[in-house]
Amino acid sequence: MTTIQKWFGSLVAMTAAVVIGYQWLDRPIALFAHRDIARHAVLSELTHIPDPALPVAIVIFVAVGLWVMSGRTLAKPATAAVLCAMSAMIAEVTKSILKYAFGRTWPETWLGDNPSFIRDGVNGFNFFHGGPAYASFPSGHLAVTAGVVSVLWIVYPRWRAIYALALLAVALGLIGSNYHFFSDVIAGAFVGASTGWMVTVLWQRRDAMPLDG
Repeated sequence: MTTIQKWFGSLVAMTAAVVIGYQWLDRPIALFAHRDIARHAVLSELTHIPDPALPVAIVIFVAVGLWVMSGRTLAKPATAAVLCAMSAMIAEVTKSILKYAFGRTWPETWLGDNPSFIRDGVNGFNFFHGGPAYASFPSGHLAVTAGVVSVLWIVYPRWRAIYALALLAVALGLIGSNYHFFSDVIAGAFVGASTGWMVTVLWQRRDAMPLDG
């Protein structure tokens, strides 16, 4: 199976998981989280794991870029760092576009007076609506986290168990705190995994992409 076939297979699997989640899992899980677990502060703290990712990514990208512009070469850790930075930044931009495109309402009312499933009973997509009150899908935190994790997954495979635990911790924090629906998290993870996968493949095939002629 080729790489592109694997990606499209993953897209189909993600779409199926999102449909199943939207139809049968999102609302029961949101109700359970609201009733039984959202009050636990530790879950909310887990959602902050990706917060430093974007500022750090920008610093790394600029620092490594200046390093290479000065004529120096990159070691493997520096290469991995800049690929993580690029993946995180692309995932951030991609999720913002998708949030606008899908316009999904949030599980809880916590952003001003946003309509939500718990307070208002709304749970749907308002395509191209725009605005922070309609930006639940996909999860940006999962997109950025998976964007970094997916690069490390490929470059340093021996630590995959740790990467999986980090991704799972953020996902549980977002769902358990009712910041996102289950399907939001699935879609966000796919967005980030895709950006990490793609930037890594592009780097690996860079000799096949001449810029002259």
